[in-house]
Amino acid sequence: MLFSDDFIKKVEDEPILGVVKACEMAFSAISEVMTDEQSWNQDEHEILWEAASFINAVLEQEGFTVPVEFPEPTGDIITNCKNTHEYISSVQSHFKEQSILLKVQSYTSRYKASLKSSFAYEFSQGDLERIQVLINELRSKISEQESLEQEHKQRLLKRLEKLQSELHKRVSDLDRFWGLVGDAGVVLGKLGKDAKPIVDRTREIAEIIWKTQARSEELPSGTQNPMLEHDDKS
Repeated sequence: MLFSDDFIKKVEDEPILGVVKACEMAFSAISEVMTDEQSWNQDEHEILWEAASFINAVLEQEGFTVPVEFPEPTGDIITNCKNTHEYISSVQSHFKEQSILLKVQSYTSRYKASLKSSFAYEFSQGDLERIQVLINELRSKISEQESLEQEHKQRLLKRLEKLQSELHKRVSDLDRFWGLVGDAGVVLGKLGKDAKPIVDRTREIAEIIWKTQARSEELPSGTQNPMLEHDDKS
């Protein structure tokens, strides 16, 4: 098996970075079993099909579009290898720039937050893990939402990817999280009641963010954000 369960879990959390890494792993694996640069062998065929199938599954799961179609299998190893190799190369090129930007942003965010001398918002471990779960659920709900335009889906999924790549126990600002709340408002305006699964999860994230922000700003315990709606009638 080319991809371990741990790697698959990481791809679920950071799909763009994960897809690019999967492409790199496939090409690295091919180089280890290559016997003749002028032809393809059975081992290369297995690696390429496994990698291409995995990558395609991730793209479909996340609702990502790429400028190349998943190849149809044939009975010819050489044709299959050529087509899957081209597919993986095209996917890698398509996401390479985004993956570089995400990595740089992740490093910047992580080290900014790690500098104890600078102010940072700090999540509890439980809240951090809950936000990760909610972001993954949001990604699935957005991908499944057929009423959203594909372009709008892509923007939302990219925002979630960027948000997740910068999510650490300590963060220097919460702007991206509040931006997500604005996005949910737009979705609500477009979809109405159909947006409820997305809005509910975004609202829960907003409540965690507000709790973290209020604690960091030393507001009294239990202070509610007057800009957020609450279900209590008191």
